[in-house]
Amino acid sequence: MYKVKVLGAGSIGNHLSNASRFLGWEVHLCDVDAAALERTRESIYPARYGKWDEAIQLHRCDQAPRGGFDFIFIGTPPDSHMKLALAALEEKPRALLIEKPLCTPGLEHAQELVDRAKAQGTLVMVGYDHVVGMASVGVEDELKQGGLGPIETIDVEFREHWGGIFGAHPWLAGPHDSYLGYWQRGGAASGEHSHAANLWQHFAHLVGAGRVTEVSAAMSFVRDGTVDYDKICALHLTTESGLMGRVVQDVVTQPPRKWGRIQGRDGHVEWHCGYKPGVDAVLSKRGPAETGERLFQKTRPQDFIQELRHFQHHVEANRADSPLALERGLDTMMVVAAAHKSAAEKRTVRIDLAAGYSPEALQ
Repeated sequence: MYKVKVLGAGSIGNHLSNASRFLGWEVHLCDVDAAALERTRESIYPARYGKWDEAIQLHRCDQAPRGGFDFIFIGTPPDSHMKLALAALEEKPRALLIEKPLCTPGLEHAQELVDRAKAQGTLVMVGYDHVVGMASVGVEDELKQGGLGPIETIDVEFREHWGGIFGAHPWLAGPHDSYLGYWQRGGAASGEHSHAANLWQHFAHLVGAGRVTEVSAAMSFVRDGTVDYDKICALHLTTESGLMGRVVQDVVTQPPRKWGRIQGRDGHVEWHCGYKPGVDAVLSKRGPAETGERLFQKTRPQDFIQELRHFQHHVEANRADSPLALERGLDTMMVVAAAHKSAAEKRTVRIDLAAGYSPEALQ
């Protein structure tokens, strides 16, 4: 049985705790706020999963045990991730899982985390769970079948009014009440819905197009003296091989649209999240007549179970070649940081892949 420490008793911390218990792991759930722990026990967990799991041990962070954990999961707001991750490495766990977005667009301590994790030999992954979901695996299967011809472009959209987020977090009064209303803290469309940029990058790797090297962004901001967030983040991306494509992330679209397409000369493959209630889908078309539809039934808790199964497999196999790898999560943060620089300066920003994970790599 693996022993897991989960930092953060909000929505993600509950999902990770539940998935860990489903897999039979020992869970210690920690938060700085005793009220958050009480809310987990009395409200969030039983409402989502049927009843409270008495096997989950709750701790205030200042009273939580240190050391002796196989895994440490960080499910706190993104502006706390780097500090907590560096502290977690000192406990020498076998692996870390950090919720997305990995850090803020300022990229503080990003390269330090890479260097320290590598020196210590600790596997670190980032929680962009969609890239290891059943539909994404289905996309990979379709690509292996061929028949699309040369890949021409990739498009991905995560367009979803964030009312759903606040519905899942009823203790928040609105975007001003958390990091979500502040792009500098890792919230807003650019950070909260960075699943889209990450999925675009994952698809680009699957077709052999390499990493993103150029970002051109347009953003629409809400700034009212309290909040400061981009409600729409539209990106044009170019990879090191020259593949061009588009990403759109917003917090205004309802009903939501979470969709991606890999377009080839002779056909395409589409990824759909929420194609029908409780169903994701992969649609394909090759030539004028051949079409395909693959459906994947799942629940939100199953997303995290799938993610942790993937995590466990790579830890046990000592494999760092995961779509959730730390470097993949940081590549996404480089795109987010470049997007803000591009929007502010109204120009295309180039990412120097040899310059590491820092603002100095944005040119």
